[in-house]
Amino acid sequence: MSAQPFFGPEKRLLTAKHQNLAARKHLRAGARVNSRVPITVEWTEANVCHSVNGWTVDIGAKGCLAVVPQGFALGQKLRLVNQANKNSVDAILVWRGQEGRTGWEVGLELQGAGEEFWGMDF
Repeated sequence: MSAQPFFGPEKRLLTAKHQNLAARKHLRAGARVNSRVPITVEWTEANVCHSVNGWTVDIGAKGCLAVVPQGFALGQKLRLVNQANKNSVDAILVWRGQEGRTGWEVGLELQGAGEEFWGMDF
């Protein structure tokens, strides 16, 4: 079953199955920087808080590409914690790649001020 329109500039969800990297590149909302930042992803399921640790592949003011050992549903609301500076922000999973040896590649859209969250200017 294919994803229904939802996020991105065209407001649709993106999956690796339906979009290749070249087709997705124009959908990015700003500059990205290659940076491996340790993160924690938190979520609530059945009124129980859960968390997993991961890291970023690249970061930007509006989101990041990260690797985490947990699979999430597209559109899932999460809390992202930057372990380097302990800042946290709400995020939405807008892209999910393939599962690799170390976890899932995920695209997270930040729901707050990204520059302050990462502690750098873009």
